[in-house]
Amino acid sequence: MCSPPSMRRHPLLPLLAAVLVGAAVRAGKIATEVVVPDFVASYLLFIDTYGVFLQSGGGGAFQAVVYNPAGQQDRYYLAVVHVPSKTCVWVANRDAPITDRAAPLRLTARGISAEDPNGTVVWSTPAFASPVAALRLDESGNLALLDGRNRTLWQSFDRPTDVLVSPQRLPVGGFLASAVSDSDYTVGGYRLDVTAADAALTWNGSLYWLLSTDVKSTRDRDGAVASMAVNGTGLYLLAADDTVLIQLPLPDAKLRIVKLGVDGKLVITSYASANATSPSPTDAGFVAPNSGCDLPLSCGALGFCAPNGNASSCTCPPLFASSHDGGCTPADGSKAMSVASCGGAGGDAAPTSYISLGDGVAYYANRFSRPDMVGSNGSSCQALCSGNCSCLGYFYDESSLSCFLVQHQIGSLVNANSTRRGDMVGFIKVQSSQSPGSPSGSSSNNSTLIAILLPTIVAFVLVVVVGAVIVVSWRKQERRAGRRASRSRDVQLRRHRSPASDSAHLVYGNDDDGDDIVIPGLPTRFTHEEIEDMTNSFRIKIGAGGFGAVYKGELPDGSAVAVKKIEGVGMQGKREFCTEIAVIGNIRHVNLVRLRGFCVEGQRRLLVYEYMNRGSLDRTLFRPAAGQPLEWKERMEVAIGAARGLAYLHFGCDQRIIHCDVKPENILLADGGQVKIADFGLAKLLTPEQSGLFTTMRGTRGYLAPEWLTNTAITDRTDVYSFGMVLLELVRGRKNRSEHVSDGAGAATGDDSNSSNGTTGSSSRGARSDYFPLMALEGHEAGQYAALADPRLEGKVVAGEVERVVKVGLCCLHEDPQLRPSMAMVAGMLEGTMELWEPRVQSLGFLRLYGRGFAGPADGSGGSGGGIKQAMAGSNGDHTRSGTTTVTTMSGWPSYMSSSQLSGPR
Repeated sequence: MCSPPSMRRHPLLPLLAAVLVGAAVRAGKIATEVVVPDFVASYLLFIDTYGVFLQSGGGGAFQAVVYNPAGQQDRYYLAVVHVPSKTCVWVANRDAPITDRAAPLRLTARGISAEDPNGTVVWSTPAFASPVAALRLDESGNLALLDGRNRTLWQSFDRPTDVLVSPQRLPVGGFLASAVSDSDYTVGGYRLDVTAADAALTWNGSLYWLLSTDVKSTRDRDGAVASMAVNGTGLYLLAADDTVLIQLPLPDAKLRIVKLGVDGKLVITSYASANATSPSPTDAGFVAPNSGCDLPLSCGALGFCAPNGNASSCTCPPLFASSHDGGCTPADGSKAMSVASCGGAGGDAAPTSYISLGDGVAYYANRFSRPDMVGSNGSSCQALCSGNCSCLGYFYDESSLSCFLVQHQIGSLVNANSTRRGDMVGFIKVQSSQSPGSPSGSSSNNSTLIAILLPTIVAFVLVVVVGAVIVVSWRKQERRAGRRASRSRDVQLRRHRSPASDSAHLVYGNDDDGDDIVIPGLPTRFTHEEIEDMTNSFRIKIGAGGFGAVYKGELPDGSAVAVKKIEGVGMQGKREFCTEIAVIGNIRHVNLVRLRGFCVEGQRRLLVYEYMNRGSLDRTLFRPAAGQPLEWKERMEVAIGAARGLAYLHFGCDQRIIHCDVKPENILLADGGQVKIADFGLAKLLTPEQSGLFTTMRGTRGYLAPEWLTNTAITDRTDVYSFGMVLLELVRGRKNRSEHVSDGAGAATGDDSNSSNGTTGSSSRGARSDYFPLMALEGHEAGQYAALADPRLEGKVVAGEVERVVKVGLCCLHEDPQLRPSMAMVAGMLEGTMELWEPRVQSLGFLRLYGRGFAGPADGSGGSGGGIKQAMAGSNGDHTRSGTTTVTTMSGWPSYMSSSQLSGPR
């Protein structure tokens, strides 16, 4: 902590000044900057100044005050207030307020203490090795205790409450906690926590906002967070060496106040100066979450929140009615369970049941929470909640078979689509309004009837089930009889599962046994025989890629699937393979291809995906059926859908996934406008030795970012570069390179035909100098965007959208990865919900070198541009440096990217 200039001339000067100030203070006057022991303040003693006893220098923008918020007379606090905005920026004794306006606040050589009227100390600073010489309030609002050498013994900046002010920092593990109300500064239920990975808002432990997923934030690099800082340019998460990991840029300002409100909103207000009476006119302020329905209690307990323009509206679910406290309660007279009511004594406890919330209703926290159980049915989910006294209700996702419990407290309800869980159903646990043991003739009659009918019903169901099992088993035996004679003994034994495999733990066996691994969260495991049945012995091949061929199949329920046979590479061990499959299989998003199941037997590795009947984007865009090009509206839907899918991989998964092979062949389409990313996470299936050769095995000419060749860290911005290339191809309707470029095309899951390595849809334009990214850059510089659109569309495009896509695509191609937007920002710009970036032409100069290189030899040697041009040609071409035969491999991955963070080369 730097001392003011007046205190740097001689160590005794501040103490002499403090003595003079102290005399004035005892007369009830406001001191400036410093007071010294022995000093006493109370609200009554400084009633003429409303409790203010000390102000900062430089105009007195901050004041130390014995504070009674909202003018009430029951709670007084030692606080620091920003005078122009009337914002309390720090409170000392928030959980132990002074209860009388005459009770003293004392500054002694041992520190500060607050007392009750009876003399009991309710709050004090800790003990110090040196005696306290002064209490100082500086111009930034920091209240500090100093010793005789002006050394800081204690300061308020190290103990934030619900506010940060610039240039204050919050270290990892630190937090802001909201107040109960505007008049009661007791710690409330909302917190802003700084973790090693992010900054998060929670309500009683339930997560409802992350800084990294906010549409206005950007991630500069990966690494462990050391602190959160707020200053004149924005809010930042910093590493230990003060490099920026995640930033929230804001307009320049001299003072920022970051406040966690009593309603759970995080508000950042910016001021042109510390003494400004109103926020900066250029700053609209920042509020998180940006949607009112994302707040835990936006509509009270069990209230249903729906967006309504820039605001939101509150209603009650169908079987609920408004309650006196602003939430909703069951309309049938029953009572929603609470933790306090769940522990009734013995048989006197009222029976519990469940009330449905109706279709499409989710809980605010489902967007961020992990399921409490997966791979189960709704009945199992209800049983889990019933066996948990603190469970107040549950939500069941029918598409992912995931169960989410609501425990300890209940907040507001939201539309299930806003949580990306459209197949969600919810139930609330209630206590019956009828008291236990009350007589009921109808109940008695019903019990008698059930006792008579139940044995008959059970017997009938058992007969039906046993008969069905016999019929199914007989049919399977008949169908597979021809194969059993040739089946080897080890495959026969494989069908007999070890008893230990039925447990919920990981069991290791020998590599020839395909049924001895059980990992919670795994998708359906098929035998190789079942895979052969569903694909008709791999008869219909629909694609081939870097990891193997893809075949069309059909599940017993009639739904089509695409089966990828992993081959040509030495795979990881079975245990590691299943662990990675469990991660990939639990990733669910409307724009990501779903993994339906897998097979692992011996050296066989197969993946079963959902089938996308329109195949991959490259076929639809470059080689359309009947010569009909993809319409512009569909291209925009593809661009936005693919961007959302990649953004979810980068920021929405429990384990971050970097795709590393974004290209049209890995963007799949289906009827109804479905757009989905395929082949994500497959890089995690390689062995460590193969990961070192990742660029030679999976690289695709034309989509590789320059950092692949420079030993620069491979981050999510590498995917952004590849996606920028895809955006430009969507605009033009052909490959960015006009010669034969498809290395290993056809890797798209669910393609109906083998992808060709031939010319593109614009093959007649065979001139090697026709490099479209360079054309796009030149069109941007000239402001001529419409001419860049696919000529096959005959002008049937939206000019503003063409300009938007071209600009976003060029921003994605910035040579410096830190200058590229995140995929979340890309999606927002394409949707039009975020401000459009302007490409930095100076960071796109390599496109000119690479574009001119089209006129030279295919290997990129010769011509102008020298080594830079050669490197750029390699980065978008063969993964080899021109003039040599050395294959460029990726090694030396940065230490801050662990294999759990990066789904790419390890």
